[in-house]
Amino acid sequence: RMTASIAQSAEAKVGADAPDFELRASDGETYKLSSDKGKQAVVVAWFPKAFTGGCTKECKSMREHGKLIREYDVAYFTASCDEVEGEKGNAAFAKSLDLDYPILSDPTRKTAKEYGLVDNDKGNAKRVTFYIGKDGKILFIDKEVKTELHGEHISAKLKELGVAKAPKK
Repeated sequence: RMTASIAQSAEAKVGADAPDFELRASDGETYKLSSDKGKQAVVVAWFPKAFTGGCTKECKSMREHGKLIREYDVAYFTASCDEVEGEKGNAAFAKSLDLDYPILSDPTRKTAKEYGLVDNDKGNAKRVTFYIGKDGKILFIDKEVKTELHGEHISAKLKELGVAKAPKK
């Protein structure tokens, strides 16, 4: 019984500060959550494993509906515990899908643990999407991701949450 309560307390909650992270991404950059604080909202869609069916559908949906997501003032990513490099890594996965947004990699699982997505040093992250406000607080946690519709759903959720529209270029 004890372990369950510990895992729960580690889980990120709506209204709480989103745990900061610094993760390398498929585009070769390193992203820090704190660098977006005060600037824009952030969406991080965690998925279990690169090059698997559901994750492929989810990432494709976010690419196909990127225009809808980019109507909002938001930085958005997918993320997993896969390595960046290697033939099964996120850089190769992003390239294979021609993604126009970065996939964050958390091979140490430090961030995934802080967000309550893994409970050990091996497993894959749960498929959960976090919506983080401009103030760094968690606005919404989507645990019922519909992979092939996720791009449209993210845009609808940003609207529902009242996230600001992107400044006109």
